[in-house]
Amino acid sequence: MLNLTSPAAVRALLLERGIKPKKRLGQNFLVNPGVLEKTVTAAGLSPGDTVVEIGPGVGALTARLAETAGKVIAVEVDRRLVALLQDTLSGYPNVFLEEADALQTDFDGLVAEAGGAFPYKVVANLPYYVTTPLLIRLLQSGFRIKLMVLTVQREVALRLVARPGTKEYGALSVFVQYKTKPDLVGVVSRGSFYPVPAVDSAIVRLAVRSDPAVIVPDDQLLFRIVRASFAKRRKTLLNALAGSSLGLDRETWRLILVRAGIDPQRRGETLTLEEFAAVARLLVLQQRE
Repeated sequence: MLNLTSPAAVRALLLERGIKPKKRLGQNFLVNPGVLEKTVTAAGLSPGDTVVEIGPGVGALTARLAETAGKVIAVEVDRRLVALLQDTLSGYPNVFLEEADALQTDFDGLVAEAGGAFPYKVVANLPYYVTTPLLIRLLQSGFRIKLMVLTVQREVALRLVARPGTKEYGALSVFVQYKTKPDLVGVVSRGSFYPVPAVDSAIVRLAVRSDPAVIVPDDQLLFRIVRASFAKRRKTLLNALAGSSLGLDRETWRLILVRAGIDPQRRGETLTLEEFAAVARLLVLQQRE
């Protein structure tokens, strides 16, 4: 059987098929067996689980997932790799290949079509260029996902788990922590991939919350407040919100912040998720008055 964790074997396989990895698609294939094991372990798979894998590449991780989970649905946008995967994964009848763009795919529909179990898990070595929009889509679209184990650029991973007051903490941190319980599983060196990317990666485990971390009357309004608060990181929270498109004057924002127990001179990057939620709740009350 072909060793899909050998860079030389993967290089030879791609060469034989006339496939050159595309930089624009972020095609850096995971070839480190230790990282594969760490990913599968983090997903906590059992025969009753259905897994959606985004960007299976040459199938190294897919094969390990298939050995542990009941069903694996591998979503690949590159037609050349789909043809290759049909061969490399031919010995795994519980793998279902789908040629599709993950940014457009109905993942619940794919799982239902494959006869998979709900809720399901998502495991992926995400291309850097698509990480943020895809992550937001996975969490906003109401898909019945219970857990995600993702290999992403190290810098992005640190943002996902960042705490208030750190340089990594930003709007994406707040959004992900509102929707999930994130954990950093471990850093992955760039040498774990073929071809070797320019930066290191990291594995993050996102346990999707059954209910959001905080209660707000309008989560879209919460995210607008968060984005406005981080839009100008050097500005005080009061100045950032007063200069936003949320439509309130400076004095009204000052009163809302004071009522929330927040010093208007603080910066947005210091606020906890609960403090952002308090501002959102008071803003809704203000709009009703």
